[in-house]
Amino acid sequence: MKKHQALISEAALPGPAARLEQAETISRLLNEAGYVSIGLDHFARPGDAMADRAEAGTLKRNLQGYTTDDAPVLLGFGPSAIGALPQGYVQNLPATPHWHRAVARGELPIARGRALTADDRLRRAVIERLMCDLSVDIDAVCAAHGTHAGVFAAELGALAPLIADGLAVREGSSVRVPETARA
Repeated sequence: MKKHQALISEAALPGPAARLEQAETISRLLNEAGYVSIGLDHFARPGDAMADRAEAGTLKRNLQGYTTDDAPVLLGFGPSAIGALPQGYVQNLPATPHWHRAVARGELPIARGRALTADDRLRRAVIERLMCDLSVDIDAVCAAHGTHAGVFAAELGALAPLIADGLAVREGSSVRVPETARA
């Protein structure tokens, strides 16, 4: 949490029920105005490239949010920026003076990086489909990554409380967020 965020009294912020009501209200108003839902919390006009990709199940999500960009690399410029590559993630130095000095010396201003394993890439793909489509075919994603859905046995079992609460539906190897659970 940033220092300025900590200055806001929690009592001044809406609670969970009020936030849900706000999300449901704005979703309804945007839908009534002709917008379609995109992923978890975005909206677009029908015919927009983002809406078309969402409808086709080919919408992407990167560090900047939902996108129609299929580029496998996202370069982050500036202090604290995060870059994404097929092999992993890198984050630039967060302090502007340190970032400037590294650049002036001709060095990459990278503070840290995280190499992805095959399992990380598989899970990233499952999460991306859930966030973009609000559904995922675990078998299909696993097949595309050269593995089998059995690797998600524990996670699929852990969905039981969400299914019981009506927040998720499991049909075979597919998991989806039902319409009634979407804001």
